[in-house]
Amino acid sequence: MKYPILYSFKRCPYAMRARMAILLTNTKCEIREVKLSNKPMSMIEASEKGTVPVLITINNEIYDESLDIIDWVLKRNNIFDKTHNSSESEVSDNLISQFDKDFKFHLDRYKYSSRYIKEEKSRHRDACLFILKEIELIHSKDTWFFGKEINKIDICLLPFIRQYRIADIDWFDSLDEIPVIQNWLNYFLESELLKNIMINYKPWEPNDEVEYFPYKPIDS
Repeated sequence: MKYPILYSFKRCPYAMRARMAILLTNTKCEIREVKLSNKPMSMIEASEKGTVPVLITINNEIYDESLDIIDWVLKRNNIFDKTHNSSESEVSDNLISQFDKDFKFHLDRYKYSSRYIKEEKSRHRDACLFILKEIELIHSKDTWFFGKEINKIDICLLPFIRQYRIADIDWFDSLDEIPVIQNWLNYFLESELLKNIMINYKPWEPNDEVEYFPYKPIDS
């Protein structure tokens, strides 16, 4: 039986969000872990962007943006359909867009400041923090962003907040301005969801035996 093929990289936040959607919808696929310094030619041929994630469906449709992959799996099994209203959907779409543009822009220049010699690390750190302070005010203060049920906004934002924390864990954990965001992230960091999308796969080679994802389905 054929399954979709997912080119992925364990620590990439875009690939992480795609894997979460795939896992939560129990969409089985063949996973190909990519070594970023030696990207498979088959992935480059499928997507000239050369970035993960890339999903190839059994009908040879190609999705090379994480949000497109998420939307593809949700069309097949919309697990979030009844968990929030239209107003929350609008908030979700706006915040995901803000993270993919503004937050990611500043995060890269904070976390990888050595690559941006002319940039000011602390300025970009504070720009990210400003965004987090804004969403602190509208978070449900419950387990997930809108309440007790996980939603698209959770899987799309948390991988980037995780990266922000990793840049300076002691500093992030000592903050007193965003306790709700910290609790939200900590719940995610300790979750079975994160554990099951961070399985170690060896970098894929063309003649390797097929490996599948998810490793096992879980309850959200």
